[in-house]
Amino acid sequence: MANDGDEQQRERQRQQRELAEIRRNFAETGARTGSLFEPTEPEEPERSPRPLLPPAPPVAASSPFGIPARPRWWWAAALVLLFVAGTAFGYILPKGDGGSSSPSGTATATTQTPATAPPPPATVIKTRTSVPETCVETAELADEVISRLNRNDRDNRLAEMLRDYTINSQACRREASP
Repeated sequence: MANDGDEQQRERQRQQRELAEIRRNFAETGARTGSLFEPTEPEEPERSPRPLLPPAPPVAASSPFGIPARPRWWWAAALVLLFVAGTAFGYILPKGDGGSSSPSGTATATTQTPATAPPPPATVIKTRTSVPETCVETAELADEVISRLNRNDRDNRLAEMLRDYTINSQACRREASP
């Protein structure tokens, strides 16, 4: 029993030594890296490291080609000016179909002579467009199929509707062809 007590005591001492060593290592690491929560006070005055590059000349910043660079506000002002000029040209340029070769409104008012309206045609033929019922059903089926695909409703009903659409579409093409 005395051996058990000695072993336990030695084990406790070993654990205490390990704990002390861990605390010492932690304190050394903390001193080297500094605390994240509290500012560290330097133990000795810091030496300023020697700069790797010579100091830049006091001349304004320049581009790699030796031309002095413009300040950033200049670029921003140029972009704003460009935007304003584009907007102004958009309002100034004539509106309409864009490709008409007719003169402007003021020129037409001064050069036009009053003209009489041409007589109406003697017979007016109106064509009446009729759409076969199959084509109307096809359009409705197409709308429903597209709607189901957009909603991601992909089931057997969609497959049946797609099959019906294909059959109706072919029938509509046959009826529409001369």
